[in-house]
Amino acid sequence: MRITKILSIGLVFLFFFAACSNTQATDVSINNTPAQVYFSPHGGCTDAIVKEISRAKQEILVQAYSFTSKEIAKALVDAHKRGVHTEIILDKSNKSQKYSAADFTFNMGIPTCIDAEHAIAHNKIMVIDKETVITGSFNFTKAAEDKNAENLLILKSKELAKQYVDNWNGHKSHSQGYKGRQ
Repeated sequence: MRITKILSIGLVFLFFFAACSNTQATDVSINNTPAQVYFSPHGGCTDAIVKEISRAKQEILVQAYSFTSKEIAKALVDAHKRGVHTEIILDKSNKSQKYSAADFTFNMGIPTCIDAEHAIAHNKIMVIDKETVITGSFNFTKAAEDKNAENLLILKSKELAKQYVDNWNGHKSHSQGYKGRQ
């Protein structure tokens, strides 16, 4: 009896969540996709991101909720200076954060936009050269590296990267160009 009741409750939750789920999912097969997995604190996430940015040859697209990592900001500026097309979309909280990299990247000539369309623009992704996807819970912050329990995935897949680039472009279409702290 107890198992039946637990199963019934579980099925109710399953049907509830299935009814509420986003039906716009895109199936992507990621078999044989090279991946690197990192965990923080002190798991090397920031170093891994900086390393991938340093390998970029053509383009880096960034979406971030919080972005205060000096190492990542510097790596993006260095990539921009060596001719890698770099663009950033940030959550609206970056307009008022005391230590946001938005001012730094904007002042260094990297196109920086603010996505204020959503309650929170909570994406944490980078797409490098339409082939490498960096994602996970890891915010691009010092606290994410040193204090928080976070995860980071680095995936090498053109098929997967295309999905992220398409999503990035959708968010860029409703974002506003950042003009520095006013």
